[in-house]
Amino acid sequence: MPDPAISVENVNLTLGSGEARAHILKNISLDIAKGETVALLGPSGSGKSTLLMTMAGLEAPDSGSVRIDGRRLEAFSEDQLARFRGSHIGIVFQAFHLIQTLTALENVAIPLELAGAGDTFSRATEALIQVGLAGRLRHYPAQMSGGEQQRVALARALVANPSILVADEPTGNLDQAVGAEIIELIFALNRAKGATLVLVTHDENLARRCQRIVRLRNGAIESDKAAIMGRVHVPV
Repeated sequence: MPDPAISVENVNLTLGSGEARAHILKNISLDIAKGETVALLGPSGSGKSTLLMTMAGLEAPDSGSVRIDGRRLEAFSEDQLARFRGSHIGIVFQAFHLIQTLTALENVAIPLELAGAGDTFSRATEALIQVGLAGRLRHYPAQMSGGEQQRVALARALVANPSILVADEPTGNLDQAVGAEIIELIFALNRAKGATLVLVTHDENLARRCQRIVRLRNGAIESDKAAIMGRVHVPV
């Protein structure tokens, strides 16, 4: 059988120190197939965003392993991990994380420049056109609405054609109507590119748009079900 896109095995992670130290992820095991769409659902503090960041290599677990396309993230040096993440994983954050002193075009071009890719600005232009921002290439984040900034962030996440897209509450800072537009765009681009999608959300209706729903509570997987057929995946 082919390797899953993402494989999380017996992952534990604690954050903080002393009396404030908290066990955030508790023996998490989870496989996500290539091209699958998965929602991580749960209340605040359940560990879903931390799990997403661990999958993306932005948090290192205390124990256990994370594999992306069969490659163990803990085997990489920091520089190797950054390069691997840049070419394999696109990340969309709730807070956009755009560089304020760069234009939309320059923000989207960053992953390509870091990867040493050619045709950097032509590819970044194409990505911005795909998200409906053909007329905003030279605008700075402060000159754009929240929805436009999130479109820039989405273009930046997808410009290198990663095999995996992860999104952490991507509509959390947007009003309902604009948020709905961003979600439609995420799913449309995901279908067009065939990428694996992992989406963190509090929204049950949004979670049901995915093929599979993984519910977390208190740092552990509470349930793992196919959203369409109702097939239950029993966590390891």
